[in-house]
Amino acid sequence: MSTNSQAQALLRNPGGPTEGPDDADLRVVIFTDYQCPACRKAAPDLDAAFREDGRVQLAYKDWPIFGALSEQAARVALAAHYQGIYPPIHHALMRERRQLERNVLELVVQQAGGRWDRIERDLKDHAQAIDLTLGRNRADAFSLGIAGTPAFLIGPLLVIGALSQSEFKEAFHQARGLAPS
Repeated sequence: MSTNSQAQALLRNPGGPTEGPDDADLRVVIFTDYQCPACRKAAPDLDAAFREDGRVQLAYKDWPIFGALSEQAARVALAAHYQGIYPPIHHALMRERRQLERNVLELVVQQAGGRWDRIERDLKDHAQAIDLTLGRNRADAFSLGIAGTPAFLIGPLLVIGALSQSEFKEAFHQARGLAPS
């Protein structure tokens, strides 16, 4: 499904953490929840397609809709952005199969090379910014008509639900063909 002007504005300025080259020819905005089974299923396939392509930038929109543990994990991931370790935290949380309790989050941060004491400080010091980011992510999802996770704004294409690696690659190809010159 192609997108509207709100989506185009979001593609130009997604806000929040990104991964991949700033001069990428395609941006993918990802709406995800760390406890969402379909998000976890899609994550390694998206990552493989992203790494194979090399010309895609991922823009992450944490949208914790699966309850308190999801929100806690999203807040930790956004706090990790202040240490410059959002992508490794994101990938580790997507792989994590245990309940995302505080002790698991602390271990994930440490294994990604982060400092838990700094996460705790950033959660306090940047609480308002993190709240605003989560609120903006929710508003962005609703403005696109997204009702759940995962959802992917792949250039001008809005895709709801998990895709396989080959489906992501095909969506990248289609999006490039639809992108305005």
